[in-house]
Amino acid sequence: MSRTTRATQALTRLGIAFTVHSYAYDPDAASIGLQAAEALGEDPSRVLKTLMAELDGRPVCVVLPSHREVSMKKLAAAFGGKSAAMMKPADAERLTGYHVGGISPFGQKKQVPTAIELAALDEPLVYINAGQRGLQLRLDPKDAQRALGAIAAAIVA
Repeated sequence: MSRTTRATQALTRLGIAFTVHSYAYDPDAASIGLQAAEALGEDPSRVLKTLMAELDGRPVCVVLPSHREVSMKKLAAAFGGKSAAMMKPADAERLTGYHVGGISPFGQKKQVPTAIELAALDEPLVYINAGQRGLQLRLDPKDAQRALGAIAAAIVA
């Protein structure tokens, strides 16, 4: 497994400090994010998942703790929109250039508006997918927010 991805390259270009961590990815896990947290020996609040959604028909990226679910109503409100819905997996893969289970908010083919769960910013360090199944980046969540130009909002259900 390569430890260099578009995500790591994007963060390196921005001068963001991070470390790369691999784990045994289980494609049959009920929750990919929770399986990653368990494999890394981390609390699920520090292992963030990346979801792709559509807000009023436009793509958005959502980063939140792996044990939480996004509230579509709160997500829409955070961006000043009317309605939000999860993006179909095939559409998310096409838009980001990553495979489901390995979608990173960094280095996507097309950068889209991004929201990060406000509570995640309270953690000293978090894990975010590095753009490959079984590969995570560990970094300061405030650096992640800055790198993504993400809004911080209470978006969990």
